[in-house]
Amino acid sequence: MAMALLPLLAFTSCKTHEWNSLFNGKDLSGWHIECRQQDRDKSYWSVDEGTILCNSLGDKKHHYVWLVSDKQYDDFILTFRFQAYRESKGNSGVQFRSHYDSELSGGWLNGPQIDIHPKEPMTWRTGLIYDETYEVQRWLSPSRQNWNMPAKYAPEEHVFKFADKGDEWNEMVIICRGTHIKTIVNGIVRSDWDGMGILDDYVHITRKSGTKGHIAFQLHRNDELKIRFKDIMIKKL
Repeated sequence: MAMALLPLLAFTSCKTHEWNSLFNGKDLSGWHIECRQQDRDKSYWSVDEGTILCNSLGDKKHHYVWLVSDKQYDDFILTFRFQAYRESKGNSGVQFRSHYDSELSGGWLNGPQIDIHPKEPMTWRTGLIYDETYEVQRWLSPSRQNWNMPAKYAPEEHVFKFADKGDEWNEMVIICRGTHIKTIVNGIVRSDWDGMGILDDYVHITRKSGTKGHIAFQLHRNDELKIRFKDIMIKKL
């Protein structure tokens, strides 16, 4: 639980609640799948060896498939570990303060997302903030006008671990308080951004996202992805 939390005391000095686990290690209680109708019968998300496993290797014929928390959250600290594999060329992410609209474009999860990008050489994108809200769909931190993220934004310091040759896990911390979002990957701050005027604007209010909503892990559309999650803990602020 220590991970990178001690340096964050100044940021989270307000009264907090207790830590709660979002995964019991046995089943997907507290979670549900959101996706388009044509993907409803596919089983990409499962519990394997006490972890949440997403595996679409060998199958690109799918749209976004989300594992979504039943509960909604506004201000919180979320910590979890994820395991990535070089054989997996797909993209993932953790969405938060989000709301799924089954009527929009066949099914769409609106809200901000922290990128998890196992594909080399762009692993440094992990921890950056994207906005999947339907009318937005662009990078928020660093700010870009679309989905493109040039290599010039790569940081000098970045750590990303692969599990191919051992039991290596990455650690992520996401802190949301008001419109301020901070992300830490393997002890290194990757985003420290205030979305005032963006996350609380008319579009996000209309889409019921940005300031309160569900947490979700992503299987990106048309991607072959293998990734594991565990130790998913949350504390309300």
